[in-house]
Amino acid sequence: MEIELNQDTQSLINVVNKFFPGKIEVQFIGQLQSGYVRHDQAQVVQDGKNLFVQISDMSAPNYTASHELIHLLMTLRGFPQVFFSLSTGQDELDEQLEVMGTELFDIVAHFVVVSEQRKHGLINEDIEKMYLKGIQNTIEPEPEELDNAMELRLLTLIDAHVFYGDKFDSFARPTLEKDYPVALKAADEIYKIITEKPTDSPFGFRRNVVKLFKAFDEQLKKWGLPALHNSEFATISSVVSERQLNLNVKQQFEIFHSELHDKETGRRAYVGFNKSDDQNSFVIPAPTGMDDSPEYFKKLYAMTVQELFKELKMPYIIRK
Repeated sequence: MEIELNQDTQSLINVVNKFFPGKIEVQFIGQLQSGYVRHDQAQVVQDGKNLFVQISDMSAPNYTASHELIHLLMTLRGFPQVFFSLSTGQDELDEQLEVMGTELFDIVAHFVVVSEQRKHGLINEDIEKMYLKGIQNTIEPEPEELDNAMELRLLTLIDAHVFYGDKFDSFARPTLEKDYPVALKAADEIYKIITEKPTDSPFGFRRNVVKLFKAFDEQLKKWGLPALHNSEFATISSVVSERQLNLNVKQQFEIFHSELHDKETGRRAYVGFNKSDDQNSFVIPAPTGMDDSPEYFKKLYAMTVQELFKELKMPYIIRK
């Protein structure tokens, strides 16, 4: 099957290549054409300096490739990133939490991704129909007694709200309301929360990710399901002004001992929470030997924010 990407997608590849130090290529793997679109139809693989956007479903190659490319471009253009530096000690649980944390983070990124795709004509009515089909292939209709799959239903329907935007009520609601009435009602509420302020800058993006993490957990608790605790488990890179960079760490962050461990060292972890929104902004493994003392933390708190980020090699974004 010979796949020819259209001009808009090609020019997007060129833009991403301008910002990326290596080379970025789109690859097509296999012959599958499912007839629907979902975000798991592509993955990004790194090989040395090069990145490959691998498309595994040929149903809508331009939509799928451009979606991944705009995500990459957001990272390259200085939007916040999500990191997972903590471990519960259970690999399978860590993986589930990381997948869910990334999915929630990406929902907010989709405000930017979808807007760009629509601007370039990469989403049309055919894609909208395929997206709806993709939802139905991802989540089962709700049973009479709510089950654990409510988490995935809620996540998928909030994302659908972002994808359809103003068209949601006319295009998607009639179908979704039939099969997922409870999850949709909750998704409506959460969508309101994350659209109170726009996702139109790195700062706005981070703010809405933090809001989504909290609102999602609140809803899970209402359903009697375990919360994800992404406010602690996921590290979101900071968006700070020049002035904030020169403040002391203690003016901006509170460092708490976590019940979780640092993934890299296996030592117990300390988490730096941003005072303004209580979001995990950096992780420090417990110091060893002579360093493990109150003096060590006094010294950390006395550093400037810029000095600390430099020492931790923690990327940050300067708020314009």
